[in-house]
Amino acid sequence: MIEQNLAEAAVSNITLPSETPKVDILDRKIRDFFESQDPIGSSQIEWLRNLIDQDQLSQVEQAFSILEESISSENATERSLLLAGITAYFLSRSEEAVRYFSRISNHGLAEFYAAESLLRLDRFAEAGEMYLTASTHGYDSIHCALRRAGAVRLLENLDEAEKIIREYAREAAGRAEYSYQMGCLLADRGDTYGAVEYFERAVDMSPRFSEGLFRLAGEYNRLGLDRDAVELYERSLSQPPLLLSGMMNLGLLYEDLENYRAAAFCFQRVLSVDPGNERAEMYLKDVEDSAEMVYDEDAMRREREQEQIRKISLADFELSARSRNYLDQLGIVTLGDLTNISEQELLAGRNFGETSLKEVRLILESKGLHVGQDLVNASYMEPEIDYADLSPEERSLHEKSVAELNLSVRARKCLSRLGLNTIGEVLARTPDSLMTVRNFGVTSLNEIRAKLAEKNLKLRND
Repeated sequence: MIEQNLAEAAVSNITLPSETPKVDILDRKIRDFFESQDPIGSSQIEWLRNLIDQDQLSQVEQAFSILEESISSENATERSLLLAGITAYFLSRSEEAVRYFSRISNHGLAEFYAAESLLRLDRFAEAGEMYLTASTHGYDSIHCALRRAGAVRLLENLDEAEKIIREYAREAAGRAEYSYQMGCLLADRGDTYGAVEYFERAVDMSPRFSEGLFRLAGEYNRLGLDRDAVELYERSLSQPPLLLSGMMNLGLLYEDLENYRAAAFCFQRVLSVDPGNERAEMYLKDVEDSAEMVYDEDAMRREREQEQIRKISLADFELSARSRNYLDQLGIVTLGDLTNISEQELLAGRNFGETSLKEVRLILESKGLHVGQDLVNASYMEPEIDYADLSPEERSLHEKSVAELNLSVRARKCLSRLGLNTIGEVLARTPDSLMTVRNFGVTSLNEIRAKLAEKNLKLRND
């Protein structure tokens, strides 16, 4: 969807004579809206939200900039301050939004969006109080209560949050927000399937419910339903304000699917809103490095063919009885077995001389292989874990699941691709061997190092 939007944006930049009047009218509508003194209600807010969603962001930002200059004085009208605050909120400029709303008194709509902005700034306690204030000044009291429950939950007071939700269950059960908050509560308590049920109910009731779509996408991602998660993340980002965490997660999923252009777009979009976001900068660099890697389909096909050749039985070839008996004693039954043993090891046998070695060489050469060629990669093999020298405490730590490290989704998937399930198995790996995994960049490596360091552990050879 994001790539489609990019294409559509490129097409919209082609100026056609028949389209010019339409653009002029739209510009004038935006200008009139920002300069008007008409009251702002739900319909005006939805119009502004849709305007940003329909690729008119630059025009809105320009109109907003003019508005900011006009309200710099203490004599700014309440309508101008309210519009400035709501626009700043939709543009993901939460600090500015809070500043504008703070200049308005006893106004339920302003206080509600101030609470929403505070929530995005992780100022949960202040947000909870502001939702309460908004409800006393005329904003939807049930909606404010449910949002306040979310703020309380984010303060890790799950029981109090549930108490608030249950208090309004009868009046609120038919609302998408109620199902969303119940889903969040269950997710925080570890009930994934219960959370999914509530999140699905929320987005069924409100298909454009960004936060519901975002949380459902996250649960799908944890369940391994990556493509479904991508679709949900895309839908959750279809309207402002931008969910930065959603855009980050979508970028990581695109990267896993090797859609590097779309992944880069996501991280660049995050940086356009939050220029100092270090994670986005690191992920963007990883994506750019991955995109430079050439995917050679012919080479991959040849590799698969070679794997099939390695499985061919030696019984299909003519060998002297002496050679065949000796190879049988060593358990060498396929061509692949011969690529995993050196010539010196073969010649160490009493009944295997240069003549037998020449036989083997000719067979392998006819298939494009040679003795011991796969031993080149032996340096990358990791040693078996030896617990003999570990204390009971150390052994217990080594045997714990990698889930104990609380890694990001991408780092967890990279370890999964390597078949690493315990902390001990991770510790047996070198940094170089981890970096051989697709999409495992410096960011993931440093994340694992940091998580291990918290437990006074480190990778082999670090």
